[in-house]
Amino acid sequence: MDDLIVERIGALARLRLNRPSAINALTHAMVRGMTRALDQLEGDPDVAVILLTGEGERGLCAGGDIRSLYEAPREDNGASMEFWRDEYRLNARIARSPKPFVAWMDGLVIGGGIGISAHAAFRVVTERSKIALPECAIGFVPDVGATWLLPRAPGQLGLWMGLTGRSLGAADAILVGFGDVFLAAGDLGDVVTRLASLPADAGHTGVSALLQAMARDPGPAPLVAHQPLIDRIFSAYRVEDIMAALAAEPGAFAAKTRADLQAKSPTALKLALRLARLGAGVSNLEAALELEYAAARAVVVGLDFYEGIRAAIIDKDRQPKWQPATLSDVSDDWVAQALNLNQDRVFPI
Repeated sequence: MDDLIVERIGALARLRLNRPSAINALTHAMVRGMTRALDQLEGDPDVAVILLTGEGERGLCAGGDIRSLYEAPREDNGASMEFWRDEYRLNARIARSPKPFVAWMDGLVIGGGIGISAHAAFRVVTERSKIALPECAIGFVPDVGATWLLPRAPGQLGLWMGLTGRSLGAADAILVGFGDVFLAAGDLGDVVTRLASLPADAGHTGVSALLQAMARDPGPAPLVAHQPLIDRIFSAYRVEDIMAALAAEPGAFAAKTRADLQAKSPTALKLALRLARLGAGVSNLEAALELEYAAARAVVVGLDFYEGIRAAIIDKDRQPKWQPATLSDVSDDWVAQALNLNQDRVFPI
């Protein structure tokens, strides 16, 4: 069966990620297939709306196919960089789509899954949504436009999410800015039927009205109770200062947050924090993706990315040996140099 199914139902064009055994992890072929589909659908006057869903019960998308990246040549001009370049272009394409783009963010939506959903015009979360950017746990950085999204979350909630890798439920996802509308997972069939019945010229206004009429109450967002602490501690400019503040803070939440950070790659944490601070000052998503591409170029020839994948999915021992092993051994000069742009761009000048 095809890993990507493009389906037309009335005025609805539905993109169905179809690798349920891998929680629809994105391959390069799937990224290219979605791009080709958008080439056709965005210019079709009979298409009112595009809907992205994932097959199976486990989630929309568990990120990129990192096993294939692990097996690719470890060079800054090879297959991995081609994947990221095409993926980032797709992320920006979705954000700029002239057609109303609806992402059904049910179940697991992590890493690359966020890149193809959180930039959509309409992000639907459900009671099963678990939305996360866990890249620092494998020696990488929150990417796929996280550099744009995280600094624009309320206070420091985005940075907390990106550094800890903690997953968000529906209410927290809406609070942080990764979701718009809460519906039940069982509502998908009704959503498909109603979207398919829209007039071809319904536009964003018509889709918005339809989804808002169906919206349910997600309940309170648990993160609200912790935001004052998060805002105070994660406003620091250095990861070392965040760690020190967490160590001095009483309570289980601070202790768990510190433990989350201690498990991550020190190199990835420093890169991720610097990206988030830079991302607050960029003027558009494309500029943020360009910074992430520079970070990927630095990481792909390093050690931690492959050690993180080894520990997580190859040997599955969950005991990565980071190099450097401590934050103090990660040079701030190296971090700054790693984010320098060169002629190899996602969006050529």
